[in-house]
Parts: sequence; C-alpha cells; structure tokens
Amino acid sequence: MKKIQAIALIGCAVLCTAGRMDAATVTVDPSASWVGFMNVSETPQNGGGYVFGSSWGTADLVATFSGPVLTLAPNSVNDTSSFWYTPSGGPGSVGNKTMDANMYVETTGVYTGQTLTFTGNVLSNSLVGHVNQLGNGWTSVAFIKDFAPDYSSSVSTTIPLTPGLFSISLATINNPARHVQYGFETIGPDVWATDAGPYGNIQITAVPEPATLFLVGVAGLAIAACRRWR
Repeated sequence: MKKIQAIALIGCAVLCTAGRMDAATVTVDPSASWVGFMNVSETPQNGGGYVFGSSWGTADLVATFSGPVLTLAPNSVNDTSSFWYTPSGGPGSVGNKTMDANMYVETTGVYTGQTLTFTGNVLSNSLVGHVNQLGNGWTSVAFIKDFAPDYSSSVSTTIPLTPGLFSISLATINNPARHVQYGFETIGPDVWATDAGPYGNIQITAVPEPATLFLVGVAGLAIAACRRWR
C-alpha cells in the first residue's frame, strides 16, 4: 500500500511538471544579463517631443544591484549642458529632459511560444508620487515585451511597482526569431545627482522560484503522507 501511495505522489508531481512545459517563470536575478536602454524626450513644458534613444549602462539609468536588491532611482546625467538642465547642470538645477529608462533582460527564441511569467517583490517605492520644481513626476512599471524580429512592432504587458509581490504573464508569439524582454521601465525628469536623494527610489528583489516552491510543497505533502501512513 505504501508503495502505491508513493507512486501516486510521484505521478502527481510528474503531471504537475508536465503541465508547465509550455510555461516559464523569471524573477529579479542579479546574475542575469541585464542591459539598459534610454529614450530621451523633451519635458511636457517643451512639447514632449521625442529626441533620441540609445543603449546605456544600467548604472547610468540609474538602476543598480546591491546583493539581491535592485534599486531604481531618478536618472542623473553628469553633464552641465543646458540641453540636460535649466539653466545648466548643478545643485538646484531643473531637469530639462524626460528620461525613459529601461532595464531588462533580452532573449531571442528562448521564451517564444510560451506563457512567460515575471515575478518580483517590491520592498519599497518612495519615488512614485514625487514631482520636481516644474511638477513633473515619475512612473515605474515591470514589463514583458515580445518584439518582432526587426523590432518594428511588439506586444507587451505591464504592472505598476507598488510595494508587495508582483506577477505578470504574457503568452508570447511562437516565432524563434522574436525577441522577448522582461524588466523595468522608469519615466521621469532627470535630476542633478546631489539633488536626487529627496525624490526617493524603488527597491525590488526576487521571489522564490516556482520550482522551489513546488518541491517544497511536494516535500510537505510527502512528509504529511508518511505521518498518516505509518
């Protein structure tokens, strides 16, 4: 009898695992290959028009890991030019551009044709809700984006970074040439570095991998079963 019950438990585990073969889950892993991209636009007061976009280092966004914790903060450009600040860069200056900072992991052909889930734990968010001297504030979201092979179009899903656990999922298109990104997008005015502190930041970390939670759950069931079947 005990052997049959043990086999049943294993069978359940195999069925549960098989049911997830067309799905994948990722989280906020500091060892992943994170990259940065910045889109720069005029502020709303200057018409809001798009200026340029280019790859940036994640630290330049500003998005940095300290151990397992990712911190997202207002962007700061170390350039005194009036292009970036009014009247020019320095303490007390006003951000002259809207910075759309994207920190993400990109894969090609890895998660296509699957339901990809992105999870994390927002430890705190003291950035969203602040505004600068002109009344320009910040938004920040977690996202999954599924791009065409030439990046000409995409489908995406987002969720605001409010304190607590988040989980978003996207059923990606089954084309191995497509690019799937997951990460964070923070939009708001640039701030001179020494003035950034009072505007706050966002801190995020990982949640346990579903596989780990699944194994813990199976182990718990097995222990409980053993106690019942003695």
